[in-house]
Amino acid sequence: MNAVRHLWARHRIAFVAFLLALSVTVFFAARLLFFLVYWADPARQDQDIAGWMTLGYVARSWDIPPETLANGLGIPEGSARGHTLAELAAARGMPVVSFADEITAVIAAARAAGAGGTE
Repeated sequence: MNAVRHLWARHRIAFVAFLLALSVTVFFAARLLFFLVYWADPARQDQDIAGWMTLGYVARSWDIPPETLANGLGIPEGSARGHTLAELAAARGMPVVSFADEITAVIAAARAAGAGGTE
């Protein structure tokens, strides 16, 4: 405890900078751990496609690069970011089920071409 008091009294700026850096490190380590545990769960792999998902989520679940999925659907890269499949289907004027079938076909074609393995 004396060391902390000494650092606070004599090196306040460096001590605060260290605490901020430590906080950022802990945040990103916790985030990494969460994503590792979440995506390691076999229930997250090859999930049935649903309207609440985003293209990025589907791409990660099915182990396809997001760019491959977007290009196969004719969606400009980055324009679908943050939009659910239901929103994308509505923008195309089609039901989610038909859009999901289209996504499944793109995934099958990408896997047949060996485009899996996002890293």
